[in-house]
Amino acid sequence: MLLVITAFILYVAYVQIIQDPQASAFLGFKTDLNHPLNPKLWLIVMRIHAILACLAMICGAVNFAARIRVRHVKFHRFNGYLYVICVMLVGLTSGYMAPVATGGRSVSIAFNLLTMLWPAFTVIAVIQIRKKQMASHRKWMVRSYAFCFTNLVVHVLTWTIRTLAGSPYPVSYRISVFITIPLLLLIAELVIRTAWPGSAGSRRSAGSNKP
Repeated sequence: MLLVITAFILYVAYVQIIQDPQASAFLGFKTDLNHPLNPKLWLIVMRIHAILACLAMICGAVNFAARIRVRHVKFHRFNGYLYVICVMLVGLTSGYMAPVATGGRSVSIAFNLLTMLWPAFTVIAVIQIRKKQMASHRKWMVRSYAFCFTNLVVHVLTWTIRTLAGSPYPVSYRISVFITIPLLLLIAELVIRTAWPGSAGSRRSAGSNKP
């Protein structure tokens, strides 16, 4: 996973710094918008959004490492709260960019939904750990962390759809967003059931043994 994250961050840095620092290509697909777009402000917000999202990916990956979690509890806690801050700020920047999302109003609605789900999952994870519910905390963190890969999956799917179907970029991007959100939720649940397959059954068994 760390290799994927590193490769993605390097790709983002290459695009942002070398290939298209003004995001001219991506901005060129934002046509027929229902809201005015300030390119300079959008570019600043987008860069902050990208940096925070990449930082959240790193923080999450580090905190899932068993060695860090067990041997460095204070760092794990600090890094966890850093992850929470990054997620909240990513949600804030997403809220600004969603109304002018590539692909039209339907994509804006999808991103607004994501902007609500991601922080919500993260807050639930924090509440669970404060209640000392370790297993529940881990599961909600998996659900939260899955959304760190939204941009990566959207762009991979967009490229795939454009390559295979020859669809215009805005159409491919719209389809990719609609696929990505439920796909990441599904992957998160599969990871949870694979990593802790007996947890649900154990709770049911414990409940059935109660007088």
